[in-house]
Amino acid sequence: MNLKMSDIAKMAGVSKAAVSFALNGKPGVSEETRKKIFKVIKDHGYEPLRKHKRGGVRKLASISLIIIRDKTGMMNRSYASLPFFDALVSKLTQNVGGFGGQVQIVQLDINHLREDLNKNKALMQSKASIVLATDLNKNQIELLNSNLKNLIFIDNYFENVNADFVSIDNFQGAYQAGKYILEKGYRRIGYVASNHIISNFLQRRSGFRRALKEEKIDIPPEFVYSLNPTELMGDLPEFLRLDKKFPDALFCEDDYMALRLLKELTQRGIKIPEDIAIMGFDDIFEDTMVTPELTTIHVPITQIISQTINQLQSKVADRKWLPQKCFISTRLVKRKSL
Repeated sequence: MNLKMSDIAKMAGVSKAAVSFALNGKPGVSEETRKKIFKVIKDHGYEPLRKHKRGGVRKLASISLIIIRDKTGMMNRSYASLPFFDALVSKLTQNVGGFGGQVQIVQLDINHLREDLNKNKALMQSKASIVLATDLNKNQIELLNSNLKNLIFIDNYFENVNADFVSIDNFQGAYQAGKYILEKGYRRIGYVASNHIISNFLQRRSGFRRALKEEKIDIPPEFVYSLNPTELMGDLPEFLRLDKKFPDALFCEDDYMALRLLKELTQRGIKIPEDIAIMGFDDIFEDTMVTPELTTIHVPITQIISQTINQLQSKVADRKWLPQKCFISTRLVKRKSL
């Protein structure tokens, strides 16, 4: 049923202004009035996009948040504890829930993607979806994009896929990290890579190596290490287990790896940054809970999510929409570990 604001106001016995305030999550109406308005919306199946008076921006009544589970990847069984996911759900809920909408979380198995899609009829009929695409490859993204309507893929990017993406500028962030390490005077530099290959980490590697290459500095093979990107415990790189000479500075592809090394080195009596400096990427909360606090690259999660929602609203509202790829820049956070 296509309800107008005047219809909702009449059914709820309130003014159109009260409906406007409630739909946009603004103050000015009591909780009782707000509930009455949303009851009318719920009872009469109000789902169409609501157009603002000024401009053509539309608000989505509901969004499906699609999580692609991968037991061996970043989105494993503990994905719900990752800072990015927590902030994503919180921001989405605030934005959509502010005017009576809902966020539906849908989990799909990366190893049975096509089968899961075919089974989930509600998802196939969804009007708008955000896909947390961290672990996805090109073929998997194309599969989702061809089977579902109005998708935005976040936290991933493929330049040769004609789809909507909102992602961190991983290349720029790691390039900035490399330049800062060089600026601090380090030349014997090590690199801690994820043992799980995803697009984000590959872009970080390219950006970091570009920064060093411009100064004609190479990372020797013996200074390249590998760790699990989501665990704070587990097997350590060989240079920590054996009495080997290690670099003067380490860049880690994410903060979990950096924190793990920082703690282990400190426990072994190795001073940071005096003996070895450490830098991460992501700027998670735990970075300020260690001594010394971790130097890192800040990822503007709120801005990424706001861009995603705005892009999705525009995509749904415009039948002639062409796919858009958007990068959000990062920021250097200088602390004491480097």
